[in-house]
Amino acid sequence: MKIERFAPSPTGLLHLGHAYSALLAYSSAVQSGGKLLLRIEDIDQVRCREIYVDQILDDLKWLGIKYETPILKQSSRFPDYEKTLQSLWNNNYLFSCDCSRKDINIASAPNETPLFGPDGIIYPNTCLNKLKTKKMPETALRLNLYNLDKDNFSFFDEAYGKISFTKEEAINQIGSVILARKDIGISYHLSVVLDDAFQGITHVTRGEDLLDATKIHVILQHILKLPTPVYHHHKLIKDEFGKRLAKRDDARSIKSYRESGYLLKQISKMLN
Repeated sequence: MKIERFAPSPTGLLHLGHAYSALLAYSSAVQSGGKLLLRIEDIDQVRCREIYVDQILDDLKWLGIKYETPILKQSSRFPDYEKTLQSLWNNNYLFSCDCSRKDINIASAPNETPLFGPDGIIYPNTCLNKLKTKKMPETALRLNLYNLDKDNFSFFDEAYGKISFTKEEAINQIGSVILARKDIGISYHLSVVLDDAFQGITHVTRGEDLLDATKIHVILQHILKLPTPVYHHHKLIKDEFGKRLAKRDDARSIKSYRESGYLLKQISKMLN
């Protein structure tokens, strides 16, 4: 029995890519006799809007997707995130960073082709050896991969099979990603790991663009002694130019398709 989840961020309207992911997760849960949970990932209190939450719920109902209640909102979990951050800080898994994007670009400039990881340019560890304070500072906090007590990691993906990677590969290909920021207080990487464990998620269905980010999540699951779900990183839904759909690119929303008179069967055909 699978416990799947759909976890949209209410910073815009759902588009076809969201619908595809939600329908896959729902179908997977139902076929196993399990259930789908809904999580609203609203940690970015500046960009998230309640009007988008309402539209997400309306679109899911129109798509025929049923989920368990109550719905979990990440904004209710900040005290738990803060507690975990403090524990990571106390155990030397975090270091403070006050570098700006410009600083990082300048530090990476000696490389003719900067290395990119899941979060952009791999951080050059400028602040890694800064003098550590007892109190957790109000700066960006980055994951210290050098303190890992394990050299080999792996997870299972229903589309790709077993995926393995080493500590050294994580250091070189992922880097010291941010786990907390001054403006938001928590990163997607840490919040999603904590919430999947909190909700008892056994299977995670999401786009293949997050495949590399999953390595970060597996590392965090190891550090925090949390279970690793089975993953399914599915194909991305792309536009007519072959570009993946994204909110920031004004991808056409499910709401706009509905208002244009599209039927659910037409949407389903577009996703196949």
